[in-house]
Amino acid sequence: MPISAVLFDLDDTLLWDERSVEEAFRYASEAAGDSVDPKELEAAVRREARNLYESYETFPFTKLIGINPFEALWGNFTAGEQLEFRQMEQLAPVYRKESWRRGLAALGVEDEALAETLAAKFAAERRSRPYIYEETLQVLDELKGKVKLLLLTNGCPALQQEKLDGVPELVPYFDHVVISGSFGKGKPDKGIFTHAMNLLDITPGEGIMVGDKLTTDILGGLRAGLTTVWINRTGKASDPEITPDYQIGHLSELLPLVKTL
Repeated sequence: MPISAVLFDLDDTLLWDERSVEEAFRYASEAAGDSVDPKELEAAVRREARNLYESYETFPFTKLIGINPFEALWGNFTAGEQLEFRQMEQLAPVYRKESWRRGLAALGVEDEALAETLAAKFAAERRSRPYIYEETLQVLDELKGKVKLLLLTNGCPALQQEKLDGVPELVPYFDHVVISGSFGKGKPDKGIFTHAMNLLDITPGEGIMVGDKLTTDILGGLRAGLTTVWINRTGKASDPEITPDYQIGHLSELLPLVKTL
């Protein structure tokens, strides 16, 4: 059965989120002053943020929806119907400051005012860096009109929408945008893939799932019966328990693949 639809992940598939986060950490950490090693501070904040994030009672929900600790360092969580989003909205300012305070403290710096400044700096820097891969729009140009296109992303509706607003030319390519926080479950849950296929009015054999994460995009796509394409730009190690149908190193490699399928 010929392919009639392509489902795309967003972060680190079409948007270069990893670069955005790395640069935000670098500029925020450098703002701590000459007495603090910025790389050591970044490592400490990443560690403390993750530990703190996992200690909250909202963690099982954020894991279900697919919201990572570093998104919570700049997201406001103002959208989403679930009670947990309101809890996260209240927690976020405290979490941001406390993550940086603990990171500084791990390096022997006790300075709450500095922690608050750096937390705000990180959020501002991340918001100012909506990077997109150079080939993203070219590939979508080639696919638009030939197959149906759907964006399938994990995360908070408000935060994912903010990312999309940062690159306004992206959304018009898609027939549908599905955000896990609006649906109620995230990748790799089979249900969100079934929902996406219903929106596209396709069978599993007619769709391709393209994403950078084996444990969410590829695993979920396989569970749903879709043809899966793992985009592995950085040479990540494979997982013997999750085998994509295809692996590519650059998004442009998807075009000839779609034609052959």
